[in-house]
Amino acid sequence: MTQDTTSASSRGITDEEVDEWIESWEGLVDARGTQRAGEIMEALRARAATNSVAQPKVTTTDYVNTIPVDQEPFYPGEEKVERRFRRWLRWNAAMLVHRAQRPEISVGGHISTYAGAATLYEIGFNNFFRGQDHPGGGDQIFFQGHASPGMYARAFLEGRLTEADLDGFRQEVSRAPHGLSSYPHPRLMPEFWQFPTVSMGLGPINAIYQAQMNRYLHNRGITDTSDQRVWAFLGDGEMDEPESRGALQLAANEGLDNLTFVINCNLQRLDGPVRGNGKIVQELEATFTGAGWDVIKVLWGREWDDLLAKDRTGDLVKIMNETLDGDYQTFKAESGGFIRDNFFGRTPATKGLVDHLTDDDIWNLKRGGHDYHKVFAAYQKAVNTKGKPTVILVQTVKGYGLGTTFESRNATHQMKKFTAADVKAFRDRMDIPISDKVIDEDPYAVPYYHPGKDSEEIQYMLDRRRQLGGFLPTRKPENNRITLPAPSDKAFSQTKKGSGQQMAASTMAFVRLLKDLMREKGLGERIVPIIPDEARTFGIDAFFPTAKIYNPNGQNYLAVDREMFLSYKEAVSGQLLHVGINEAGAAAGFTAAGTAYSTHGEPMIPIYVFYSMFGFQRTGDAFWAAGDQMTRGFIIGATAGRTTLTGEGLQHADGHSPVLAATNPAVRVYDPAYGYEIGHIVRDGLHRMYGEHDLGEDARNVMYYLTVYNEPMLQPAEPEDVDVEGILKGIHRVAEAAAGDRPQAQLLASGVAVPWALEARELLSADWGVDAAVWSVTSWAQLRRDGLECEAAELNAAAGDDEAADRVPYVRQKLEGHPGPIVATSDFDSTQPDLIRPFLDHDFATLGADGFGFSDTRAAARRHFKIDAHSMVVRTLQLLAKRGEIDGSIPAEAARRYRLNDVNAGTSGTAGGDS
Repeated sequence: MTQDTTSASSRGITDEEVDEWIESWEGLVDARGTQRAGEIMEALRARAATNSVAQPKVTTTDYVNTIPVDQEPFYPGEEKVERRFRRWLRWNAAMLVHRAQRPEISVGGHISTYAGAATLYEIGFNNFFRGQDHPGGGDQIFFQGHASPGMYARAFLEGRLTEADLDGFRQEVSRAPHGLSSYPHPRLMPEFWQFPTVSMGLGPINAIYQAQMNRYLHNRGITDTSDQRVWAFLGDGEMDEPESRGALQLAANEGLDNLTFVINCNLQRLDGPVRGNGKIVQELEATFTGAGWDVIKVLWGREWDDLLAKDRTGDLVKIMNETLDGDYQTFKAESGGFIRDNFFGRTPATKGLVDHLTDDDIWNLKRGGHDYHKVFAAYQKAVNTKGKPTVILVQTVKGYGLGTTFESRNATHQMKKFTAADVKAFRDRMDIPISDKVIDEDPYAVPYYHPGKDSEEIQYMLDRRRQLGGFLPTRKPENNRITLPAPSDKAFSQTKKGSGQQMAASTMAFVRLLKDLMREKGLGERIVPIIPDEARTFGIDAFFPTAKIYNPNGQNYLAVDREMFLSYKEAVSGQLLHVGINEAGAAAGFTAAGTAYSTHGEPMIPIYVFYSMFGFQRTGDAFWAAGDQMTRGFIIGATAGRTTLTGEGLQHADGHSPVLAATNPAVRVYDPAYGYEIGHIVRDGLHRMYGEHDLGEDARNVMYYLTVYNEPMLQPAEPEDVDVEGILKGIHRVAEAAAGDRPQAQLLASGVAVPWALEARELLSADWGVDAAVWSVTSWAQLRRDGLECEAAELNAAAGDDEAADRVPYVRQKLEGHPGPIVATSDFDSTQPDLIRPFLDHDFATLGADGFGFSDTRAAARRHFKIDAHSMVVRTLQLLAKRGEIDGSIPAEAARRYRLNDVNAGTSGTAGGDS
């Protein structure tokens, strides 16, 4: 809403009373200042509301700075000193990218983002960002990914990186050990970066859930995070990602005043303006205001203060409000004279405001994001705001300081190198003592600049970081070596017993195990169950009354089910993270909890349970970021399988989540059939993540994906001679083939399909005289990875690596000496069993639920896809017939007997099982 400061008569209104009120108001502002005037305005608004006086509903304010000049705090730093090393930072960041573009390398990079955002970071580094050595524990900073050259440039001046390191930008293998990752990648630079922020959009949502996790840890009494703040540096174009705005209400609902977003509004995305025909700052202000955030706009530098003070007619503010982003971008790509004519020249009053300014003066009217005083004032207000999160919308110029060929150009994001003339102009503007001769000798070898560690500027920089708790970004490796007590055997006793005569789904077997683990002293309180509004489906609602649902506000209402045994109970110290219908938020919460061992030195065990279809398919990018951040935890794809949840239809019929999960190198993928298998897998995961072992630190940085099902089955007790190694490596035998002279076969199945394979074994023996063994393949993916590692070792040996062992794939070792063909099935598409085909010499057939799912009975769906017991029998008979071990007419006879093409003849599967 535009503020009208004109008198009633100047607006064509003859109303002396209005004139008197406005005159009185202006006198109040002049005499008492804007802060007192604002307090009186709030009191008047409150009184107006009680008298039902209509008031405008304001979601946006004028296109001016939020903080009035008279409320700006004194800037405490040495601005001249900071300005000098800020120039060196801009220079070194640009040269880092430019030098990496020499013709024989050309690895890319981004120059313009950091150039425009340097002031935003430097105000933080020198005044606000607290390192991990700070007594309060330090802040968590989500750096904008495309600004990474600036962070490397600062680390170079600080003495943390060398010239050789800078020259290794985007050459992580060829320049090892001096390679630098393109963006913030903790896995690639585990002692430097803390949070991955590319892909764009994941930074905002992960920052919100990081702030929530800080409060969660504090409210549960695990660690004091009261003096920690989360800062997220974002781009205005990035805010169009659904994840960027999708969790804003959570931050407001939970009052996360430990969170600050700084959105770099350079009005440009990768290809052009963010809102050429609109105003992205105003749009974001409305969005964040509506979501309940405190909004601070930093749009204009201090050079504009005098002009705005003289704007008694309001014409300048009106022009600022009406000017489109596309025009603002154009103004900074033109000249001072162009701005005089096309911006100020729109009204006589505004043209007169700049009559005393030269064209150069007009050109030097800075945007707010390049003014130390304005940015400092915004940060200071943000850290002192209580009860709500803060977003700072800062207007900058993309490519600021790089010269006219870069600044505010549509192509600037893709511009990665300078001409010699560009370098010289940039050098002059940054006041870098490098001669023309040096530049002309080799434009791609223009040196970095460092004044020496004893210079006033470097000492100032280092002193500020010492006072604020150490360097940033930094990730402390010693935080990774925290161990937890191993769970007792008692915690796994129920999974070992099986279900007796009672049928139980593997989901319930897992939930029972989880309940027992949460009772383990020293371990249970570290578990963070995460559920996206499906706790009742999975049977986790049993945890509500005891573990309780985390809510920083507690439960301030009278619950409708308060008299029930499994009532819905929220608490400030609640253990369960119930994120609602929000898989993206759940993945972000999983990441925040699963990296607490590093960010806080507190090991936590997130266990995220969800409909398997909506995990890696819907939030796969988030899991890649989690892998990058070296998250540890368990991801549980419940109600898994293409035919097991068929009543829900196509969008719920998961036939591929293990295949998708297997593409993530940080994920160990399991498809267990029985509770005792789940127990050994979970125990192994806890040991790898936080147990005492010498497997190496990287072995700890894993996520376990387990698929569990809602189909009831008899859960067998754990055999006394159980093959634990086989379970963990991916395959173990659950039924032997009878000894004798009859034809033999090997039936491989995973998850809910193992009972079908056992049924097929009985049919083969009773109906066709074939003896078959049944193998539970707990992990097709792990078997494949092992096989590929063997092949890689073989290749390395050929290349002269004497240490490369002559390894045999584990799956071949297990099946070697077991005769007959292999028929493999699962409740997923054929890609899953086919993962192991290359590593076996047997005749091999894959059955898979390929295509889209649909609603029907389990038995009918399995017969439709031909993955059930009878299909396994017929396929086995076909392979035996081809080998000449049985008569060639038998497979067709079997198919007719079993009515293989009749979906109503299917029998594999039970009914029921909501969880």
